[in-house]
Amino acid sequence: MIERDTLHRFLIEGTQVRGEWVHLDATWNALLERVDYPPAVRRLLGEALAATALLAATLKISGSLTLQIRAEGHVPLLVTQARVGAAREGESEGHGRRTLRGLAHWRGKVPEDEILLDLCGPGYLALTIDPGQGKERYQGIVALAGRNLVEALQDYFDRSEQLPTRLWLMTDEHAAAGLLLQALPGQERDPDAWERTVMLADTLTGNELLDLNVDHLLYRLYHQEEVRLFEREPVAFHCGCSRERVAEMLRGLGREEVASILDEQGCVDVDCEFCGAHYRFDAVDAHAVFLDERIENYSKNEH
Repeated sequence: MIERDTLHRFLIEGTQVRGEWVHLDATWNALLERVDYPPAVRRLLGEALAATALLAATLKISGSLTLQIRAEGHVPLLVTQARVGAAREGESEGHGRRTLRGLAHWRGKVPEDEILLDLCGPGYLALTIDPGQGKERYQGIVALAGRNLVEALQDYFDRSEQLPTRLWLMTDEHAAAGLLLQALPGQERDPDAWERTVMLADTLTGNELLDLNVDHLLYRLYHQEEVRLFEREPVAFHCGCSRERVAEMLRGLGREEVASILDEQGCVDVDCEFCGAHYRFDAVDAHAVFLDERIENYSKNEH
């Protein structure tokens, strides 16, 4: 049985190679329930969601990792985000609750082929790491390149001079899955290990990535290696939007802009594209938003 909505880490013993495997089921279907994506857009979004889960798991921090594509073609915007909650007692940093969300925009008649630049056109790919708690964010941006998302991410890693990293991604209408290998820093005990493990992973088929559980997959690839498999880490869909965050957004728009919307429409309606939640602020609600702002500013001045 495949472990559903699960991430596993593993190490190839005696080498500097680490890896991760992820399989998304209900998490992936939660996104598909909200929007009827064209097949090519759906595949790209599923691969991005699996990739984001894997890349976030390489970080030993709580916070979020966001993968974003902005382009000029049929898919002008794709965003996937993984959040790692604060670790509970007994857990190491970066091992807290894992949640995912994502969306994509498209326009025109989307081509059926999966060539990335045919779908997206000229654009860029960005990875943003936000540790939260007021710490500084990091963002890396590269021009969109390659035939697919795997090649685009490979180009990102090559350009950013990070640790050697390879990804294998697959999705269908029921599940999204991925495998990641990474060469850890330090003196290499087995100089051929990286090339060997990558070459073996290249023999993996898309169906195997979707259909095999982690034990069978790792045995299929590395039965001649000693592999240490770590405990299951559950993954779930979660948006994190709230009425309070929408209120903060309205404060950012400013009192005059919100008043203009109220005059024109009678209320302010905000829909979350990630989860479909709807928030409505009438004139009384909007007044309370800016009243709260004055109270907060007064409190800060008093102290």
